[in-house]
Parts: sequence; structure tokens; C-alpha cells
Amino acid sequence: MRLNDNTYVSVVIPIMNEEGNIGKLVERLRLALADYKNHEIIFVDDGSTDETLSVIKKYREDDKRIKYLSFSRNFGQQNALKAGLDASEGDCVISMDGDLQHPPELIDEMISKWMQGYDIVYTIRQDRNQASFLKRKTSRFFYSFLNKLSDIQIDQGVADFRLLDRNIVDLVSRFQENPLFFRGIVKWMGFRQYALNYSPEQRSWGVTKYSFRKMMKFAVLGITSFSVKPLQISTVIGTLIAIMSFGYGIYALLMKILTDATVPGWTSMLIIVSFIGGIQLIMLGILGVYLGKLFIESKHRPSYLVKEQGLED
Repeated sequence: MRLNDNTYVSVVIPIMNEEGNIGKLVERLRLALADYKNHEIIFVDDGSTDETLSVIKKYREDDKRIKYLSFSRNFGQQNALKAGLDASEGDCVISMDGDLQHPPELIDEMISKWMQGYDIVYTIRQDRNQASFLKRKTSRFFYSFLNKLSDIQIDQGVADFRLLDRNIVDLVSRFQENPLFFRGIVKWMGFRQYALNYSPEQRSWGVTKYSFRKMMKFAVLGITSFSVKPLQISTVIGTLIAIMSFGYGIYALLMKILTDATVPGWTSMLIIVSFIGGIQLIMLGILGVYLGKLFIESKHRPSYLVKEQGLED
């Protein structure tokens, strides 16, 4: 693959409440894309409540290559990413976050690998103790747990900072899952992939939008999108408990027939009932997650709703 004057590069940036980062991000992107005459920068405003959209519109007045989609409400980062991919027109499409932790200067190297024939160029975050101890441990546990449960292997620290060839983007647009788990989807698709390491920069403005609750929801999405092993584990646990309960029933019956040591004890009964009840609720919860996903997808609702847009050149 060769870069020529007609090569079109798209950059997609899901963003929410990042008004203070947009200016710096645009300036750095302009420098990173200076050698690529034909390019577009698509901001996807995921229901911001500050002046994020106004700032984007201001920059668009001076440069029509800066484009935007604005959702009617917050639909989530993964759906915002899909919206940007759907709207993109580039021969290759680069997705990145809007908090400046994904260095735009890496774009040139990503495009270089794409020109060498790679369909997907993804990045792996090298924290180097920049993240908190808890975040590093929970992230390591999540990827380890996900890889053990699913049929795909996702690299530790993989990010949504990646380049996709146009053919890959067109294939992704056909996926109907809601929501998509892009880190798993990209790995599952195969094709020629290349990994680049990067060191995240310190956030210079604002706060992270990923609360602990959102991180847990994201983890559940990743596991249930690519694995039915939790259901299989529930079956195994249920079978083991049933065998144990049956064995205990036989033991109690024999004690009743053969001995007089059958004084009723509420402690053992309470422990057994609580244990079995807890396990049943866990298994029902796992079933509920999968049934809930089927219920949502059966409605065939769109992944996002666009309130306004500015996509014209």
C-alpha cells in the first residue's frame, strides 16, 4: 500500500465534557496530520453538558476538515466510536480519546505500518506506574479473567487508540450488537494486525469519565460479549451443589435410621440454606445478564441518535 495525494485519513474522537482539551488536541492533530493533505477529524459529542460542542463548532468555522456529530443524550463511548466509524470516509480510520492521553504524534507511525500492509494497527498502554495501584491491579485482573473465560486473547493494556483499514471499517458497520465491545471485536476479526506500545500522557484538564461503576459495566460487557463460559460454570456449580445436597440427604436419612443423634440444629441448616440460596442468586444473575442482552437486541433499537451534525466539507 502506498501513500499518494488521494489517500484520505480519518480521525474519530468520541468525546464528553472535554471543552478544555479540544484546543490543544486540535493543534497537535494539525501537526500530526500536516503531511496528509486529505484528512478529516470527526468529533462525536456523547451528550456533553459543558461547552464542548460550542468549542468544536468554533474550530470548524476556520477548518471544514473538523467535523462533528452530537448525540441527543449520552449513549456511551463504544456507541460514540461506532457513530464516528459509520460517518468516516477515510481510506484508513484512526480512533482515539479526547483527553490527550493518546498521543497524536503516534499517528504517523500507525499510518506507516498500515502502508506496510497491516489492516489493523492497535496500541498497548504502558502505564509505568502512572496509574494508581488499584487501577493497575484491577486492569490486570480484568484482562486475565476475560482471556480465561473467552475464546479470544486480548493484550493487557490494549486501548481504543487504533487504526483500521477502510475494509475493516465497512465490516464493522455490519455488526448489529448493542453495544459493541470494540477491543474484543477487533481481536476477533483477525486480519493482519500490528501492536504499538505507547505511554499515556497525564490528563491536563478535566477528570476521567470512567467511574468504578462504568468500569465494572465495561468489564461485564467484555466478558458476556465473547463468552458463554459463565453459563457453563453456573451449570457445573449447580450440578456439584445438587450432588452435595443429595449426599447430605442420604447421610441425614441414615443417621435417622441407624442412630439417635438426630437433634435438630438450626446452625447447620441456616448455613446450608444460605449457601445454596446465595449460589442460586448468583447463577440467576448471570442468566439475567445474558437474557437482558438478548432482550435489548431483540428490540433492534439504534445504537445512537444524532441530534445535530456538521459533516460537510
